[in-house]
Amino acid sequence: MDHMDHMDHMDHMDHTDHTGHDGGAHPHGGVRPGGHDHAGTGSGGHDGSQGGPHDHGHARGDASWRTAVQATLHCLTGCAIGEVLGMVIGTAAGLHSGATVALSVALAFVFGYALTMRGMLAAGLGLRRALKVALAADTVSIVVMEIIDNTVMVAVPGAMDAGLTTVLFWASLAFSLALAFVVTVPVNRWMIARGRGHAVAHAHHH
Repeated sequence: MDHMDHMDHMDHMDHTDHTGHDGGAHPHGGVRPGGHDHAGTGSGGHDGSQGGPHDHGHARGDASWRTAVQATLHCLTGCAIGEVLGMVIGTAAGLHSGATVALSVALAFVFGYALTMRGMLAAGLGLRRALKVALAADTVSIVVMEIIDNTVMVAVPGAMDAGLTTVLFWASLAFSLALAFVVTVPVNRWMIARGRGHAVAHAHHH
């Protein structure tokens, strides 16, 4: 009986030795201090931090705002050229305020589309396709911008009749374009986030 008891005791110690040195596993289901707890390791990096959707979403949001600003500046350039040219021609020719506004709006669309088409043609698109992209990319942006800046010009007392040599005329025009830019940026961002507006033109540059 003593010999059998001794053999049972040796078997128990051998079993404990095998389970106690397997990757730090503790006999009671815990984790030994020297072992590695793989279950507790995060998938985001060595420190267990995870780059969640919020981080990526924030990065995309920043990029979207930058893209919206760039798109609006691009649109503002064409609109400003057409707007200033229309106002100058209308004022110099002594046209009625309504006719001057109509001319400015028409030229703003012409120059706005022309700038986008130039980029599309440089990217290798044909003339017809470039025009379609320009219409899709710029129409809403130009409409919003023209509504804002022409409303301001008409609303400022005496601005339309002030003449090209007055501070009132140029200050009113500059303010109207600046306000149009501020209002149009979030509109462009909303459209770009949904794959519309300047997102259409941007896709052809890649």
